[in-house]
Amino acid sequence: MDERETLRCSIWDPTGNITALVESAVAVDRQPSVAAALMRRHPEVEQVGFVRPAAPGGDLAGELRMAGGEFCGNASMCAAALFRLRGKTEDAPETVWVRVSGVSQPVPVRLRQEGAESFRAAVRMGAPLSVAARAFGFEGLAGSLPLVEMEGISHLLVEPGSPFRALLRDREAAGRAVRAWCAGLGAACLGLLFLEGDAPAYRLTPLVHVPGSGTVFWESACASGSAAVGMALAARTGSPVCLELCEPGGTLRVESEPGGETWLCGRTRLLARYGAAD
Repeated sequence: MDERETLRCSIWDPTGNITALVESAVAVDRQPSVAAALMRRHPEVEQVGFVRPAAPGGDLAGELRMAGGEFCGNASMCAAALFRLRGKTEDAPETVWVRVSGVSQPVPVRLRQEGAESFRAAVRMGAPLSVAARAFGFEGLAGSLPLVEMEGISHLLVEPGSPFRALLRDREAAGRAVRAWCAGLGAACLGLLFLEGDAPAYRLTPLVHVPGSGTVFWESACASGSAAVGMALAARTGSPVCLELCEPGGTLRVESEPGGETWLCGRTRLLARYGAAD
């Protein structure tokens, strides 16, 4: 991105997973480089999405494309809140529909405004494509991990007792592992979810690799990863689960039906605006 350019963008805090949303028009092939420049300029930002409002007259409030073309639940909450604040939703409906990269159907986001620029939010995640254990190996480590495949992103759960817990103590090795496994799976995006604790409250440390933007991030909070935990535990028990995940940036709540609906609940708030005035 040319430093002389002025992008219209905003920065949001969804449970510490700081997200920038760009409202200026940026060609898809330039989005990864623009996102990288924004993240250099604002080191607190963990991910960047590009938004545009929908044409008037329909149920869709707008569109969100992540810089790497992946799906992101936290950014979906932020985009829905932005469209609400921009007045792009008629009569402030509780549910805002957003078309999001990485998934085929528009995503519903429930919003409840708490302050002038802050919201409670819940996003409905699509049913998993599959939940199954897979064998993995890396630099002398070997074992099986639960793999949750979703539209736009997949996740691996690393639970207590797994030999791969050693990666949590060697973050450079963890970065190499998530890149290698993502490539081996042919995944659009892959998360490693280091889980500990007991139901209904867990601690989660998420690492996410997005090949499309070339990033590997230890995220403050991961919405799709949190949903994947709920999906995996619901599939394992064969029963609905309701759990809280304490992550570095805060707590997310997940409600998941086996093989069915999963809702991810949290908060998002506007931190700053940049660029052209409204």
